Amino acid sequence: MGASDFANLPNIGVDIRRKEDYRFLTGAGQYTDDIVLANQAHAVFVRSPHAHARVKAIDIAAAKAAPGVIDVFVGSDVAGDKLNGLPCGWLITSTNGEPMKEPPHPILAQGKVRYVGDHVAMVIAETLEQAKDAAELVNVDYEVLPSVVKVTDAASSEALHEASPDNHCFKWAIGDKVAVDVAFASAAHVTKLDLVNNRLVPNAMEPRAAIGSYQRGTGEYTLYVSNQNPHVERLLMTAFVMGLPEHKVRVIAPDVGGGFGSKIYLYAEDVCLTWAAKKTNRNIKWICERSEAFLSDAHGRDHVSHAEMAMDSQGKFLALRVHTDANLGAYLSTFASAVPTILYATLLAGQYKTPQVYVEVDAWFTNTAPVDAYRGAGRPEATYLLERLVSRCAWELGIGQDEIRKRNFIDAWPYQTPVALQYDVGDYLGCMTKAEKLADVAGFAARRAATEAKGLRRGIGYSSYIEACGIAPSNIAGALGARAGLFECGEVRVHPTGSVTVFTGSHSHGQGHETTFAQVVAARLGIEVDAVDVVHGDTGRVPFGMGTYGSRSISVGGAAIMKALDKIETKAKKIAAHLMEASDADVEFANGEFTVKGTDKKVTFGQVALTAYVPHNYPLDKLEPGLNETAFYDPTNFTFPAGTYICEVEVDPATGVVRVDRFTAVDDFGTIINPMIVEGQVHGGIVQGIGQALLENCVYDPDTGQLLTGSFMDYAMPRADDFPNFHIDTISTPCTHNPLGTKGCGEAGAIGSPPAVINAVLDALHPLGVTEFDMPASPNRVWTAIQAAKAH
Repeated sequence: MGASDFANLPNIGVDIRRKEDYRFLTGAGQYTDDIVLANQAHAVFVRSPHAHARVKAIDIAAAKAAPGVIDVFVGSDVAGDKLNGLPCGWLITSTNGEPMKEPPHPILAQGKVRYVGDHVAMVIAETLEQAKDAAELVNVDYEVLPSVVKVTDAASSEALHEASPDNHCFKWAIGDKVAVDVAFASAAHVTKLDLVNNRLVPNAMEPRAAIGSYQRGTGEYTLYVSNQNPHVERLLMTAFVMGLPEHKVRVIAPDVGGGFGSKIYLYAEDVCLTWAAKKTNRNIKWICERSEAFLSDAHGRDHVSHAEMAMDSQGKFLALRVHTDANLGAYLSTFASAVPTILYATLLAGQYKTPQVYVEVDAWFTNTAPVDAYRGAGRPEATYLLERLVSRCAWELGIGQDEIRKRNFIDAWPYQTPVALQYDVGDYLGCMTKAEKLADVAGFAARRAATEAKGLRRGIGYSSYIEACGIAPSNIAGALGARAGLFECGEVRVHPTGSVTVFTGSHSHGQGHETTFAQVVAARLGIEVDAVDVVHGDTGRVPFGMGTYGSRSISVGGAAIMKALDKIETKAKKIAAHLMEASDADVEFANGEFTVKGTDKKVTFGQVALTAYVPHNYPLDKLEPGLNETAFYDPTNFTFPAGTYICEVEVDPATGVVRVDRFTAVDDFGTIINPMIVEGQVHGGIVQGIGQALLENCVYDPDTGQLLTGSFMDYAMPRADDFPNFHIDTISTPCTHNPLGTKGCGEAGAIGSPPAVINAVLDALHPLGVTEFDMPASPNRVWTAIQAAKAH
């Protein structure tokens, strides 16, 4: 079945309320903290109060003697059991041909701590209160060392790791430097831009959580964990850290209350609890507190970049040159090395026909929490840089933000970019045209005049993003450094009564998979959506899968399910042909019925399902009983969602307060399964993107390395009253290389919105002489920029 046929099936492109919402809204969901095992103890982690220090001694005697304490573990215990450190899942090779530096990342500190929040000891007690009290009694003798938090200071600061004496992890580049330099030499105009992509703290509604369990009789471990990809968690923990056979470890990720990338990784706490469960012969629970999450969850973004665009006299792009310093934090997190390289630099062609692009990335260690993929993962960083630069090009040349984009849009597909990716299909001009109409750009001048009459400033900002989703194919990803496959698995189990259970390696943490995947199966088989159940998040029940990140679930996980459905349909046609005494080549299937061409013979899907399990009239000489199929899908290319976002803001020059007055988003997600779910994903993404642009900012003290924004008192999260109603629409150019034609929608809003907002703020302030500042555009930053412009 082709993508165009699939898009026309019943239940596709239809708003269906999420099946899973009933249990969530009525308090019947089951999160990790809802699970209470027999003989369950509680763990608390002692964390470093210093950004950088030698651990001279740890005295745990008082803690071990405290009431209710079962045991206390430190780094020497880990070393004694020969546990390895946490692995990085992506190998980057430097421009000099050497592999990136991979310092050890112990699950409990050994010899040194390298950021505030680093794991020093684990206290296990009968109750959480007893564990907390005992943790206060752990006495650590630290020798405090100089620390570094700014990526631009890393090279000149004291080394965090022996393996990296200059704090440099790798230098990586892509593109033709010589050709770029030639293009710049002959350019009529060059626009330059320095910018910072500010560090963010992911804040899912449910903090991280884990329960480690060990069955002495069978030698089996079970880890309940709030995680986005349980199979990957199991693989990394067993093969790389603990040296356990995978079949002896079961990872269960129940309902997960948001992740946004921060729950992809194998964290130290997960390994500690699994390991300690055997050591103590107890079930052990750990629930991260919010202040602890600020310190220890992997952070996002944190790039410092310089970008230059070479153009001819008409604003046609000739070449792009970029240098980025990426902050990796104190250790390499699971996918940290892929974010500022493969997921960032390869997207810097954007939607434009720039003939030559050269990108160079230096990655550095600092005394901060590890940085890894956060909603969008590299694509927001690329889009922010490129779309800020493109708007600046327009302003310097005196042409419109829309016009410069239209002059440079790609208009023929497939399109091979100069930075490795090949786009299969798109309609960038169509997205912008629809966005401009929906945003009423024609009425902007009147709205600006009305705003100025109130003593305020109004600006409009554009952003035309593209992203790469469904990281693939595995062989290409492997050549680029991936240390795992990037396929997905789907199993479709048809029951005798015709209902269906689907097992998927994807995992939901708020995306609505139980509804969307059910729609796909119901549409193919011609059954009711409520007749389909979706199972995920349990390595003991689901075939091996790669989890959820990179907006891959429907395009990769859904495609695997479609392949399994192809097998189901093929076998079911043979059964139906036997029942109708026809050749299976003459059997057609549509709307839940099998028919014979040119006749009125028909049988229902339910009849075929029952026959498969009650094979009284069955071609046993040709077919096995049952109707259960599994398929693996490895994509042949990324998918490429794209769109144009237009933002209008009002700025009060007296206070620096920025108010988003209008926001329009038009996206191309290919085939859409459930428009309501897509709209919700886009809304959430836009909110996160505007949060970064105007509010959120993770800040460490440059002298002490202390996290200054360690709670919601200092880290401003967006709220409903920060936003207007969003104007959202879509166009569709179905993906050409997956059977659904889908592209992915989960990260788009967070990718496209930050540059649209900042471009709008700068457009508003340009008459006041303000030409630049970095995110977030907080009142203080905006007001300060206005005062500085006045002083000049």
